[in-house]
Amino acid sequence: MIQAAPIPVIEFRSVGLTYPGPPPVPALLPCDLTVQQGEYLTIVGPSGSGKSTFLNIAGLLDSPTGGTYLLDGIDTTGIRDKDRTVLRGSRIGFVFQAFHLLSHRSAQENVEMAMLYQRIPRAQRRERAKAALVRVGLRHRLQALPTRLSGGERQRVAIARALVTEPSLLLCDEPTGNLDTATAESVLELLDQLHGDGATIVAITHDPHVAARGQRTVSIRDGRLTHSSTARIGV
Repeated sequence: MIQAAPIPVIEFRSVGLTYPGPPPVPALLPCDLTVQQGEYLTIVGPSGSGKSTFLNIAGLLDSPTGGTYLLDGIDTTGIRDKDRTVLRGSRIGFVFQAFHLLSHRSAQENVEMAMLYQRIPRAQRRERAKAALVRVGLRHRLQALPTRLSGGERQRVAIARALVTEPSLLLCDEPTGNLDTATAESVLELLDQLHGDGATIVAITHDPHVAARGQRTVSIRDGRLTHSSTARIGV
């Protein structure tokens, strides 16, 4: 029996974004890109190159002005804002450079909040948040406030929050940008482990060392996306 090919997590078909003028400003030129299930892709480019625009489109934060974006085979073109929000919350986990944790909430409560709009019972939210924190090595820090956590621990909480909804895509924006070298390496090792467990990861970075952790690297410069290969290191 012939098995059907797996559906890509990300499929860009001539996707581009131009901000209206005058004059119009092309932020991302029309491009094609496919990210398969279980792939670890890194995106590199200088400041102002279009990396953030790519992230906003892939993360359903912005809509392209041209082309078609399929997420898990779902055509996101022209969908309602409400449906876009639901799709984003259920299928994409975000990890940001600045962590974006609520300082007055414990690590476990911060992770629980990712499930507030999924109609998951409170007791189940609590158990899933605990399991996600254990998975990233924070069993001993469940009730700690972010102000009592190191930078590496705060990023691990952010990763747990991104994972707890079991998303199709883990989308990372400069995940080690605020960390020292040793702490950054521990976070990269965690991402390697998650990828080994089957996670699909797209990481945006300006750091060549971070980029080299991916299976494949895409470069963006002046809004133009180009493909290149890179060998993984440090795994």
